[in-house]
Amino acid sequence: MILRVAPVGQLKGKLFLPASKSYSIRSFIVAALGGASQIIHPSNCDDAVIARQTAQALGASVRRLRDNRWQVKADPTKALPSRIHVKESGTVLRFLIPLAVARGGGTRITGEGTLRGRPNTFLAETLRGMGAQVRGAEGSDGIPVHIGSSPIAPGNIRINGSLSSQFISALLLTLPLLGDDSSLKLTGKIVSADYIDMTVRIMAKSGVKVRARGSSEYFVESGQRYRGLGSMTVPSDDGLAAFHLAAAALLPSAVTFEGHFNSDLPQADGHIYDLLTRMGVKFSKTQRSIRMHGPFALRGGRFSLRDCPDLVPIMSVLALFAKGTTRLVDIGHARVKESDRISDLRQELLKIGADVRETRDQLIIKPAGPYKKGCLLDPHRDHRLAMAFAVLGLKIGVRVKDIECTRKSYPDFPRDFQALGAALFQGRKRFLPV
Repeated sequence: MILRVAPVGQLKGKLFLPASKSYSIRSFIVAALGGASQIIHPSNCDDAVIARQTAQALGASVRRLRDNRWQVKADPTKALPSRIHVKESGTVLRFLIPLAVARGGGTRITGEGTLRGRPNTFLAETLRGMGAQVRGAEGSDGIPVHIGSSPIAPGNIRINGSLSSQFISALLLTLPLLGDDSSLKLTGKIVSADYIDMTVRIMAKSGVKVRARGSSEYFVESGQRYRGLGSMTVPSDDGLAAFHLAAAALLPSAVTFEGHFNSDLPQADGHIYDLLTRMGVKFSKTQRSIRMHGPFALRGGRFSLRDCPDLVPIMSVLALFAKGTTRLVDIGHARVKESDRISDLRQELLKIGADVRETRDQLIIKPAGPYKKGCLLDPHRDHRLAMAFAVLGLKIGVRVKDIECTRKSYPDFPRDFQALGAALFQGRKRFLPV
């Protein structure tokens, strides 16, 4: 579906932000590894639903209680099904590969869409070095991934950390299942380290302690087992809040965002608050709400997004309206997300007349308005590109292809965006959210 986003004069209102996709996925997967858990207010996005279904594939019973509360009871004695389908969730795929090996294998992991192009070579090679039978698509170890029945041994493990933190999180989740001391040494330039910390924190809530030596070495001692998360409320998603905050910073606005902002469960995308402040945005934030009155005169600058590559699309849109040159650096790993978030993003922004250059791991953006209005922008099936383009539309008017891809992380995005004052249309008719 093509969504037309028309320019508006202001945004105002109150919105309850959706739950964190990353913590929702980690909560369901960890809950399936041992004990009993009650997960409160998880995300209902496609990836979180797949994580919930994957918990069942791992043997857990999953039952919905009242008010979006989910009861999960692990049963590690159950055999894996012969096929597990993870749709387009790269996180679930990567977490599941070593967990399936540790649980006895004998399964094939399949997916669809953008997941077909996402590589798993570093993870698969590491597991094969541990004795596993893991075979994916030739050249990338992508889907479908066949998991044989050979066990893997604990010990001293090494993996390249320069492509994706999901590989590291996947191995950390698996090590407590191997029955002896293990260490995990990361080589290369480590990216998205904050996501590893998120995994370690959820493991700790379930009774498994991971010791870290800096950000490149981790230790899991024997004798630990997953005991369940108890009762856990999933915090609001900082990365999804970023789109609304950016919109409010660009336009006259008076907005309040409510949610659960848990300082004990920090998020990689929580960097957005510091990034916005550095660009000249002011807001007030508590553990229950964020308030903002825009617009602001934005400042460009040099911003490292090494640990928060999901912020590349929305930071690029903000840079279009900032004073001076903006450099988004340390983002080479953003090329292997749902899209190539460097080349694909640049390609689309060039359509509106933006001054955007790319290097291997940077985007350099200079303000070049007035921008061309009404362009059809293709998010390349990347939910974060789609939402960033919708924010851009509030300023100049654009059409966004395949807006339904936002269901991957934020199924209610069009509805919530409209509730704040966004003007959304299908053809000539105003958009009616389902």
